[in-house]
Amino acid sequence: MDDNTFSPVPSDTATNTGSTNSKRGASDYTADNIQVLKGLEAVRKRPGMYIGSTGPEGLHHLVYEVTDNSIDEAMAGYCDQISVTIEAGNVIRVEDNGRGIPTELHPGEHISTLEVVLTQLHAGGKFDNTSYKVSGGLHGVGISVVNALSEWLEVTVHRPPSIFYQTYRKGIPTAPVAVIGETNKSGTVVRFKPDTTILDSDNFSFGILTERFRELAFLNKGLQISVTDGRGETPREQVFHYEGGIGSFITHLNASKKAVHPEPIYFEGLRDDVKLEIALQYNDRYDEVLYTFVNNINTREGGTHLAGFRSGLTRMMNEQLKKSKLSKKFEETFAGDDLKEGLTAVISIKLPDPQFEGQTKMKLGNPRVQGIVASFVYERFNDYFDEHPAIIETILEKAIMAAKARFAARDARMRIRKNSEGAGLPGKLADCAEKDPAKCEIFIVEGDSAGGSAKQGRDRQIQAILPLWGKMLNVEKAREERVLGNEKLQPIIASLGAGLGAHFEIDKVRYHKVIIMADADVDGSHIRTLLLTFFFRYMRPLLEKGYVYFAMPPLYKITVGKKSFYAYDEEAREQIIEEYGSSTDAQKIPIQRYKGLGEMNPDQLWETTMNPETRSLTQVTLEDAFEADRVFTMLMGEEVEPRKNFIEQNALYVSNLDV
Repeated sequence: MDDNTFSPVPSDTATNTGSTNSKRGASDYTADNIQVLKGLEAVRKRPGMYIGSTGPEGLHHLVYEVTDNSIDEAMAGYCDQISVTIEAGNVIRVEDNGRGIPTELHPGEHISTLEVVLTQLHAGGKFDNTSYKVSGGLHGVGISVVNALSEWLEVTVHRPPSIFYQTYRKGIPTAPVAVIGETNKSGTVVRFKPDTTILDSDNFSFGILTERFRELAFLNKGLQISVTDGRGETPREQVFHYEGGIGSFITHLNASKKAVHPEPIYFEGLRDDVKLEIALQYNDRYDEVLYTFVNNINTREGGTHLAGFRSGLTRMMNEQLKKSKLSKKFEETFAGDDLKEGLTAVISIKLPDPQFEGQTKMKLGNPRVQGIVASFVYERFNDYFDEHPAIIETILEKAIMAAKARFAARDARMRIRKNSEGAGLPGKLADCAEKDPAKCEIFIVEGDSAGGSAKQGRDRQIQAILPLWGKMLNVEKAREERVLGNEKLQPIIASLGAGLGAHFEIDKVRYHKVIIMADADVDGSHIRTLLLTFFFRYMRPLLEKGYVYFAMPPLYKITVGKKSFYAYDEEAREQIIEEYGSSTDAQKIPIQRYKGLGEMNPDQLWETTMNPETRSLTQVTLEDAFEADRVFTMLMGEEVEPRKNFIEQNALYVSNLDV
């Protein structure tokens, strides 16, 4: 039977024929088979439908659903302070100084409105256009879903003159809403403990939360958001408050870069019912950093607002080129890609009824928005550059250089394609037999010697080996055509098989584990840093998907009698000596310090570093893209002063320096 065919008849009656089949099937399918999930039962039954997943993404989504109510209050002009705290035991506390959730009896439900909001799906002010003209929320499912997926939740509402309070267990009220005191301030406090019988973990990431709330503070100028992690011995806190809004966002993103014009260019306006904020600044780098938002939602996949920005910017720049004396040097017209080099931009729009493509809300679909944004960008930036000819001349010069580099990169791709036709995979790659990328892993190994040991010791079914040799290019200081033509990087690009930069396609990656295996010394650290820089700038989805790992080779081999132990750090070495040194003279114990992977024979390398059953891997994740961009720029870029300051400020914290 075809998989898409539905039959209500049980398999043990399949031999029956004629009308008996239909009668038996009908009698087996009765009202008893229809399950009605009341209240929030549906959320607990199918949590992924409401928060995306039960993993880290869904866990952090719970916090965003609570704070989105506070952000809506801020956008409506009633809230200017929000505090988010991770308390001991992974309890979340969110407090704002908004109007407070209404508490009076709901006219339709005849219970406190507060209880309605906390216990009924799709109940809230967002559905009443008079309460909130614009509202955010990643899925818009509301705080009731947080309540349903919490072991317990408590809410305290300040609405002068009274303080209202209610608690819940797995979404069910433990008692009616009660008045517990008097107050002269307004606002809402929500505390909740995620239910780990449904969610995979309750381990909140301070980095993931700070990235989101930094964004929100930039997007809502004047709003102060504090994020505190109170789980450790020393609490961590970050406070975000930007009067300059997304103009300050641009300054933050370009902090470690050399801008080609002194201040970010910022415009805001209202077209029809769409509020637009756009800011940009060019720097002397070769990559583009661009963020788009709709109603505070980070639309990572872009959409019609991004398409409008690109078309408006391209049209405007070509118009400015015609007016410029530089048109005599460059008789071509700009393509959109020519304007990306060194561009840092933030696009934030707010509209009443956004339409998103897909449940993840990562791409805006409203067709009319494209024309609105395109005309806004063309008109406002054209007028600005007409009044600032020196700034546009500098930007045009950079765009012309980028266009010429695009031609060179195109020629480089054609040469690579021509040279690789029929050549297959790189000669140094020892590929694996398995073809399912989800089961495959590639070790990028420093040096031919270690590569040889790895090839002999690997599991040939699932493990591929690619040795590297010689000095690798620092891509932070190079244009794409140099990266494409670099003989050290070409084998990596070809082995992964997914392209590069704007042409990178994550679905075509041949391995879902890309493991960097380098020596545990300064040179090995340098190799790891150069490779991470390359992946971050030209294959960022690898990091976003969590496909990149560090192998963890041991530092020491310790032999006690006939037994051998491997220590991966100094602490482990001391523990082994302390534990086994009593049975022998701790001074005659032989300790071998591995200075390089090439010192290990294939069996040792497999046992300590490559065997999936016994090895240790460190997964490289991208929790805070803003901070990662800043650090890569500072440590690997052209500017010396920021790097020098970083080293001086952090030198005292270095605990293990290998020189």
